[in-house]
Amino acid sequence: MNINMNPNSELNQSIVKVPNLVSVPDPLINQAYQFQEAMMMYTCAIREVKTKLEVLNDELSVRNSRNPIELVKSRVKKPVSIVEKLTRRDLPVSLESMMENLDDVAGIRVICSFLDDIYAVADMLARQDDVHIIAIKDYIRQPKSNGYRSYHMIVEIPVFFSDQKKWMRVEVQIRTMAMDFWASLDHQLKYKKEMQVYSQEISEELRECADVIALTDQKMLNIRKRIEEQGITVTK
Repeated sequence: MNINMNPNSELNQSIVKVPNLVSVPDPLINQAYQFQEAMMMYTCAIREVKTKLEVLNDELSVRNSRNPIELVKSRVKKPVSIVEKLTRRDLPVSLESMMENLDDVAGIRVICSFLDDIYAVADMLARQDDVHIIAIKDYIRQPKSNGYRSYHMIVEIPVFFSDQKKWMRVEVQIRTMAMDFWASLDHQLKYKKEMQVYSQEISEELRECADVIALTDQKMLNIRKRIEEQGITVTK
C-alpha cells in the first residue's frame, strides 16, 4: 500500500487534533493557553515524523518494488491521560513537568508487513542527521511478560515555527499487522471495567496467542525470503 498525499488515503485520514481549551483538566487550567500551544507543537512534530516515513516508504517502493509500511497511525495524548500519568508517577502536574518527563505525549504507530521491515524502517529513521535517538526498547527480541511485542523508539526532532526552532520528542512504535492486532485486542480486554483484574487462565491464553502470532510472523518472513530466492519479487 502506497503512503501518499492523496487526501482520501488512509494515512491522511488519521488526523491529529489539537485539544481545545474546554478539554484542559483543572490542574492545568492556569496554563491553558500555554498547554494548547504545546499540544500544537506536538501535533507538528507528528507531522514532521510522518513526512519522513512517507519519504522512506516511497523510496523503498521504487528501490525494492515493495512498500514496507502498511499504515501509519498517530495521536496526541489526551489531557486527562497526561494528568493521570504525571500523578501516577508522583510528578508535578504542570506544563513544564509534562514536557520534561513524558516522552509519549506525541505518538506514532507504524504498521509493517514483515519483521525485517520493522528494523529496516527503524534503522533508516535513526540514521537521519536531524533525528536524535533518546531511547530504544526492543520488545520483539525481548517481549514483555504478557507477550506484548513491538519496537519502540523515542526520537527528538526539530520543528521550525515562526519565531523559534523547538526540539520535540515523539514516541514511534513499529510493529507488524499481527502484533498490532494482538496489542489492540489485549488493550480492549485489559481496560474493560469488568476486566480490571486478569484471571490467570485468560493471561496465559493471551500469552499463548502472542507466541502463535510471533511464530506466524517469522513463518511469513521465511516464506517471502524463499519466494525471493526463486527470483520472484514480492510486490503489493
